[in-house]
Amino acid sequence: MSFDQITALLVLLAVVGVLIHGRLRADVVALTGAAVLLMLGVVRPTEVQSAFASPAIIALAGLFVIAYAIELSGLLGLMIRQATKLAKRFGAAGLWAVLGMCGSLGGFLNNTPVVVLAAPVVRDVAKSLKLSPKRFLMPLSHISVLGGLLTLIGTSTNLLVNDMARNAGQPVFTLFEITPVGLAIALTGAVWLYVVGARQLGATVGADEREAAYLAALEEAEREAEAERQRKRRLRLPFGLPFLGEARTNRDGSGDAHLGDVGLFEAADRPFDLKRALIAAAVFVTVVAAAGLGLIPIAAAAFAGAVALILLRVLTAEEAYAGLRPEILLLIAGMVVIGIAIEVTGLAQAGAEALIDVIRPLGPLGALIVLYGVTLFATELLSNATVAVLITPVAVALAESLGVDPRPFLVCVMMAASAAFATPFGYQTNVLVFQMGGYSYMDFVRVGLPLNLITWAAAMIAIPTFFPF
Repeated sequence: MSFDQITALLVLLAVVGVLIHGRLRADVVALTGAAVLLMLGVVRPTEVQSAFASPAIIALAGLFVIAYAIELSGLLGLMIRQATKLAKRFGAAGLWAVLGMCGSLGGFLNNTPVVVLAAPVVRDVAKSLKLSPKRFLMPLSHISVLGGLLTLIGTSTNLLVNDMARNAGQPVFTLFEITPVGLAIALTGAVWLYVVGARQLGATVGADEREAAYLAALEEAEREAEAERQRKRRLRLPFGLPFLGEARTNRDGSGDAHLGDVGLFEAADRPFDLKRALIAAAVFVTVVAAAGLGLIPIAAAAFAGAVALILLRVLTAEEAYAGLRPEILLLIAGMVVIGIAIEVTGLAQAGAEALIDVIRPLGPLGALIVLYGVTLFATELLSNATVAVLITPVAVALAESLGVDPRPFLVCVMMAASAAFATPFGYQTNVLVFQMGGYSYMDFVRVGLPLNLITWAAAMIAIPTFFPF
């Protein structure tokens, strides 16, 4: 191995190890790895510049701003509130219709605000119907993630894989090209959640209420003990002043609200502004239509749409910056630099050749099955953007080594890097419902692991059907 290959491999292993450890921010870790590669000459400044100015980054930045404008206008909250009115009328079937609507929105909007707004109303409607919210909150998260498989802009993973494939000389995907595959996987997963998964999570409000009563009794005992300690402390201090060294903390010991705190949900809704909502919706539809019809690239359409929203005063420049989500953009940019290093040093080709030696007797379909499994397992440990960057160059090299079209393998990476459900901390949406639903870690394993296997099987049928080798 050359010096550049050894360096790229060591940086890759260090970045993956630190990300799995989870103590440092993912974007900082990715940027550190990119900086090391740049300083040691493994990648050139022009390649780093291309990573930060890639179409995927530009498209995501524009889409984040457009989605934030829709959220600020109150349109998203209004849609979900109207849907839940129907849910109250039609019972459990209506709730599942709301979940389906949230999944559809996930194909075009960031699924985190969708789940933030939908989760409390789904919980309250379920309780009013004497049904356990556990039956619906986890499926809400999973279905919103499955919705991201429907279009090229559904997740950052799809855009990132598309961008890296372009860098490798492959033709880019159109907006709805992956929709047939994503729809087959999403419908399979949703049906399984409806028929089997939800029934594993809870039956009635009564069971939840008994558990909640037990927990409430424990909390009350804790409060009484704390009140007694405070009373004794005040007696020891002059004039009954409170203890000045004591800081207010959450139950988890942190000083700030943490992800999953129920208090975050109610603050997310916005008052409805008809004018802003109509303009934001019109810009969004125009961007999707222009990109979907192939009139202009997705990056150009999203960028123009974001600027138009500022010029039309739907949101201010400060609000646009607030909606950019730089931690995601910088994570992706840093990982793209690492992905470029893997490709230009020949590590991707070497990895593909090693993989080929193992799976060559299985043929293209066997290779696709193995690639999906490897990607799926990696996604349970790492962010999907990280996995996409690591696996995409290998997928292209693998297909070329087998002498088949790389597109089925690229779609495989898109799907497997998102459709991973076996842990509560793999996605923000899972974390959001984890505490609200009162789930245990094993609840996610019991429901998510079979869901992983079922969507894997569906993908292995759908991908070769719509993207022949």
